[in-house]
Amino acid sequence: MFWDFIVLSMASFVCSIQLCLYRNFSVFFLKKGLQTPVSVLPCETVKVVWPMGAETIFFYVQGKKDKKGLFACALFGAKLPAYRETAQKRGYIMKMIYQVEDRPKFGAMVMFAIQQLLAIMAATLVVPMIVGNGMSSAAALFGAGVGTLVYILFTRKKSPVFLGSSFAFIEPMAAAFAGGVSMSLGYLGLILGAVFAGLVYVGIALLVKFVGVDWLNKLMPVVVIGPTVAIIGLSLAGNAIGDLTSGGVKVDGVSAAEPLVALVCGLVTLTVTMLCSSYGKRTAKLIPFILGILAGYGTALVITIFGNIAEADMLKVLDFSAFAALTKDGVSIKTFFEIPDFTFFTAKDGFGELNASYIASIAVAYIPVAFVVFAEHIADHKNISSIIERDLLKEPGLDKTLLGDGIGSMVGALFGGCPNTTYGESVGCVAITRNASIATIISAAAGAILISFLSPFIAFVNSIPPCVMGGVCMALYGFIAVSGLKMIQKVDLNKNKNLFVVSVILIAGIGGLTLTLGKVKITSIAAALILGILTNLILKNAPEEV
Repeated sequence: MFWDFIVLSMASFVCSIQLCLYRNFSVFFLKKGLQTPVSVLPCETVKVVWPMGAETIFFYVQGKKDKKGLFACALFGAKLPAYRETAQKRGYIMKMIYQVEDRPKFGAMVMFAIQQLLAIMAATLVVPMIVGNGMSSAAALFGAGVGTLVYILFTRKKSPVFLGSSFAFIEPMAAAFAGGVSMSLGYLGLILGAVFAGLVYVGIALLVKFVGVDWLNKLMPVVVIGPTVAIIGLSLAGNAIGDLTSGGVKVDGVSAAEPLVALVCGLVTLTVTMLCSSYGKRTAKLIPFILGILAGYGTALVITIFGNIAEADMLKVLDFSAFAALTKDGVSIKTFFEIPDFTFFTAKDGFGELNASYIASIAVAYIPVAFVVFAEHIADHKNISSIIERDLLKEPGLDKTLLGDGIGSMVGALFGGCPNTTYGESVGCVAITRNASIATIISAAAGAILISFLSPFIAFVNSIPPCVMGGVCMALYGFIAVSGLKMIQKVDLNKNKNLFVVSVILIAGIGGLTLTLGKVKITSIAAALILGILTNLILKNAPEEV
């Protein structure tokens, strides 16, 4: 209260001085990134700006001739932790360092974009590698970048989410090749499948547009979405731990490196990431993933060099084959620059083999999975909404996010073959760095498009050992899980109804419940969400406990 009094007193003082200079003016305390009044003086509109995390207070005076003066700059100095905490609780300041509409400086923007790319790149590149059949990881990266730009366009630059290759569609993608009489038809099936999946999103978007989103909030309230978001992170825990003890060099498909050696590299990555995020200053605090990956990669490099000298496979963590491939046929333009093998290059030859039976099989494989991914779409947007404290399902609106996701998947698959989806890794990156700038996401998407042509960078990314990415993913997946648990805090778990809903979702999700209906496989996350919705509907009219 004392500092509130000082702030308002100074504002009143500035007002009284300026009354002598301007008859029409306003003194603004601008809430970072918003135009919402925080406090109002008797005769003037007062708002506050807390730039760079609310460490400095600025007063802006706007006159009738659009004159602007800067007053009381750095009024209280640089550090006021106690007042900052009070201001956050009262909603005076934003918890994000960069909000959605903020635009970091160019140098910082590049670093933030690279960090987003590194967070999503491993998963985006691995999907085409799993599906195989000659699919290009570089093309998938290009498709993810284009798909993200489409998503941002449809969401009117209001949703800071990166789209990447969806793991949920791996089996349908494999089915596209299995059911095709040629490789060309299989690639055409990838594009057709993405179109079917995208049309599901478009259909639901139109329903939301005309009916509204209230029914969805009733169907999936916080008590359902919270634990679902939590299990998205928890369900990925096994992947992170598996990677944490695995090196890049494979012998008969098994990591050659000693698990303990790989673990050291992963823990170095995690430790540096945590230290930079918690104790870092300015840039270090905003790019902990980049610094963590570089530290882990450097550790792996040193260990691998010793392993090569001693001819000890147990110390070979880094796989240099990706770099060797660049000069396999000598140094040429392809060593530095190469056009990815876009899906439509091969798919165009498959039209002559297309028939109704194959189209139907693709529809059956893709459409049910699209409904499953829709549930994850809702959960991811609820999660990012809670992080940035803006309801994205209302603004820009669920219809816009669905259209962006659906059409973005269609366009992305045209180039990379992989249907896209909103990435939890991207959401986790926003949460840890407190950077929700849409300009960062746009830069990351543009970067994905650019580097898909750069052979050395693709080689470097492919050479990052699983243990290093495992260290990063421990933090990323953990933050996703914690975000869901924070949502659960808003739920009254003293009520049996809510306790049952949360319990069913957590156990079904963590236990790995999956359902197979013919060719359709419902993932553990989707199965848990469905059970949670049904449980909530069954118990919605349960009497209140006394």
